[in-house]
Amino acid sequence: MDKKKFGSTQNLCNKLKDYSAVDPSLYEKFNVMRGLRKPDGSGVTAGITKICNVHGYVMNEGEREPTKGELIYRGYDINDLVTNVEKEDRYGYEEVAYLLLFGSLPTKEELAQFNDYLGHTRELPDNFAEDMILKAPSRNIMNKMSRSVLALYSYDSNGEDMSLEGEMQKAVNLIAKLPVIMSFAYQVQQRHYYNKSMIIHPCRPEEGIAQTILSLLRRDREYTPEEAHLLDVALMLHAEHGGGNNSTFTCRVLTSSGTDAYSAYAAAIGSLKGPKHGGANIKVAQMMNDFKANITNWGDDAEVASYIRKTINKETNDGSGLVYGMGHAVYTLSDPRAVILKRKAFELAEGTEAEKEFMLIDAIERLTPEVFREVKGSEKPICANVDLYSGFVYNMLGIPQDLFTPLFAVARMAGWAAHRMEEQLTGGRIIRPAYKAVAKRREYTNISER
Repeated sequence: MDKKKFGSTQNLCNKLKDYSAVDPSLYEKFNVMRGLRKPDGSGVTAGITKICNVHGYVMNEGEREPTKGELIYRGYDINDLVTNVEKEDRYGYEEVAYLLLFGSLPTKEELAQFNDYLGHTRELPDNFAEDMILKAPSRNIMNKMSRSVLALYSYDSNGEDMSLEGEMQKAVNLIAKLPVIMSFAYQVQQRHYYNKSMIIHPCRPEEGIAQTILSLLRRDREYTPEEAHLLDVALMLHAEHGGGNNSTFTCRVLTSSGTDAYSAYAAAIGSLKGPKHGGANIKVAQMMNDFKANITNWGDDAEVASYIRKTINKETNDGSGLVYGMGHAVYTLSDPRAVILKRKAFELAEGTEAEKEFMLIDAIERLTPEVFREVKGSEKPICANVDLYSGFVYNMLGIPQDLFTPLFAVARMAGWAAHRMEEQLTGGRIIRPAYKAVAKRREYTNISER
């Protein structure tokens, strides 16, 4: 049965567009920082945090001076965290999660207890998978993850407990359960929308989070240590990125209102889904498909540069003029996450069929800044961001594109939780920025005269 219409929807929407239009010059006139960003692109300072420092430039006499990018978790450089985990041939995401949540690195015994707790907390509540995932499939896994997190409130007898202990319990439980929710949601999506077989494996409490993800996604549950370690590093790099990124700020905004943990985390997942945030890794994957299909010789820098030029001129891919995976709001000379992930990706790709594609990505990274300066006449430094290499890594691990952004959410859960609890402990005021109203007063007209 057709739904009843109320007038011409298109005309009504056009009216709304006309009435909602704001003269861009008003932002400058009233000194409004669009997107809470200053004219030079740096963020408006909205809070103070001890959790993470994202460093990509210094201010020198009022001007931004590019520097090598740094990512610091609770005072520890991400390079040191990754390097030492590699040296000891162990998994690091759980250690990073512990560090972000509790503020210090765990002892060997503390880490073992934390891992054990995560492993035995991974199982979803009774009938949750059937009632919340199987019976309501979603084309987009992020939407299903957000809904599932919100639904877990109903399974928590202390859902409104906002004591620090209660919050920590919820955070750790969600860190443990999100990989399972993601994997189950993907299996149901494949069966319902693509008529493929659905295989749901039981959890293995002895497996860490990276191992669990590969184990649940693969039919035979088999994976090599190298594959699990590579995914583990990717999770470490995505675990946290400061309080100002969109999803973390979303989590803090909701937290400042006094709402429950599940509502705040579900909103953060919804934010991360956006293509201007976590969903950017999908845009990189789509762009790479376009590049691979239209560049004849991937090893020819001149041909690659020519296609980059066409992309910037809005003649290729989605016509946006963007080279996805290049550029960042904070990092200028380098994104430490991209540097680490590129090194790890090459270690796995070298000598395989994937090496050719890796070299194409490397060429895009090398050539884009030069072509951008040529086309735009801008001297602004541009570096590769983590998204340029994350999709390549996931492809090498056989992880489907539908899970690129959900994996980001799984990793970032630790960072969101740390920021939520910091906001509760130190915020003390609801976050409420001001908006300048510019609509003019109008006289009311009787309905018979309109």
